[in-house]
Amino acid sequence: MYRFGLIGNPVAHSESANYFAQKWRSQSVCDRSYGLFALDGLDGLPGLIADEGLDGFNVTLPYKRTIVPMLTTLSDEARAIGAVNCVRVTPEGLVGHNTDCPALADTLGPHLQPWHTAALVLGTGGASLAAVHALRRLGVENICRVSRRGTAAGHDCIGYSEARTAATAATLIVNATPVGMTGHSPDASPWPWPDVLTERHLVCDLIYTPRPTLLLRQASERGATTLDGLAMLHRQADLSEAFWFENQRASRF
Repeated sequence: MYRFGLIGNPVAHSESANYFAQKWRSQSVCDRSYGLFALDGLDGLPGLIADEGLDGFNVTLPYKRTIVPMLTTLSDEARAIGAVNCVRVTPEGLVGHNTDCPALADTLGPHLQPWHTAALVLGTGGASLAAVHALRRLGVENICRVSRRGTAAGHDCIGYSEARTAATAATLIVNATPVGMTGHSPDASPWPWPDVLTERHLVCDLIYTPRPTLLLRQASERGATTLDGLAMLHRQADLSEAFWFENQRASRF
């Protein structure tokens, strides 16, 4: 039996386990399981891997960046991004990868219009780093991350007061924060100024529960095109599974 799972905190809201269960059932695959594991910190990760016999796992907030020092090897993409959401367990150690970036590029790309040349990415965590790389892959070069700390959070960051003005030209907005998520703050929105949104805006919320989030409801009311994170979740899950079984389809790690 191959054993996989998701680590993070919180994880109870995640649809990953349901997605894999339905996928494997439809494929008549019976040799895999996927669990949800809430961790208060990464100190317990080695014990969890051993106790559960994990062959691989996904990583969600708040550990996409802090797990990096625990990994033996990083894929080129994960190293460039600086964040990991997918780990393969091998006899030689833990191999980290990032499937968030290609998954977002694959699912967001078809919705881009010629005027989506500038973007605001809300947040500064691991998800925001993957989002920035995905946008660059799609040809969007004018990108600012938005943080409550403003430029103190990074050279590519601005504060929320600056973001309100920037949104006039930056007609692509990606929420890479947990604000608005079930189990965190489902009645809140990370964007304080829905009045500046227009029909030319594309608003992508990486959150997929609740559906729709308050951010996407408000954006839709302003005529903006909206996209939640469910398709991205499914795509990154498929890419994660491919990574776990890379080069050793028929044997355990």
